[in-house]
Amino acid sequence: MEFNSSLYLVPTPIGNLDDMTIRALEVLKSVDVILAEDTRTSGVLLKHYEIGNVLKSYHIHNEHQQTERIIDELKSGKKMALISDAGTPAISDPGFLLVRECLANDVRVECLPGATAFVPALVSSGLPNDKFVFEGFLPVKKGRQTRLEFLTHEDRTMIFYESPHRLLKTLNQFKEYFGEDRQVSVSRELTKLFEETKNGSISEVIEYFSTGKIKGEIVIVVGGKPS
Repeated sequence: MEFNSSLYLVPTPIGNLDDMTIRALEVLKSVDVILAEDTRTSGVLLKHYEIGNVLKSYHIHNEHQQTERIIDELKSGKKMALISDAGTPAISDPGFLLVRECLANDVRVECLPGATAFVPALVSSGLPNDKFVFEGFLPVKKGRQTRLEFLTHEDRTMIFYESPHRLLKTLNQFKEYFGEDRQVSVSRELTKLFEETKNGSISEVIEYFSTGKIKGEIVIVVGGKPS
């Protein structure tokens, strides 16, 4: 297998470690440096697959400071892989800035196909998936209401990421802006032992998740505005 690119974006499992592809493992073993969002989290994955390559930190708090240095190293001939804690880099995770600078400096970039949380959540939601919009995380404070107001007119299926402690707050805001009968699907702990997807109206799903402690990473899929 030839490795011709300088920077590889390598998806990592969102839960089940067996979802790592053979090609992804070959790339991680071949590069000079692996850039990781959290070296502790990624260290568990790399140890599991007996990958001992150099591991360096690259996350939202240092990407602006690190990108220029990384570009210089890539241009000097080093090969690197970028991984996030889970899923595909640059999807609600660091990566966009580095890719943009690579392209501006004629550094070859290659993104491998692999795990992304919103795809299985969308497919299992039962909501239309021929056209959809990925919103990622809503603004926590500033701009949140403005964005929700804008999305009241969206007729495509909408996909959001959310933390467990904000799930009910977000669902209640969806109820306020989209209506209690709008169809929604909430997936949590995808690919893990306690994976769960709950489908129904916003009111039904709020009632369901109001009865116990919510754990795990959350994907919310919301039906678009009815025509």
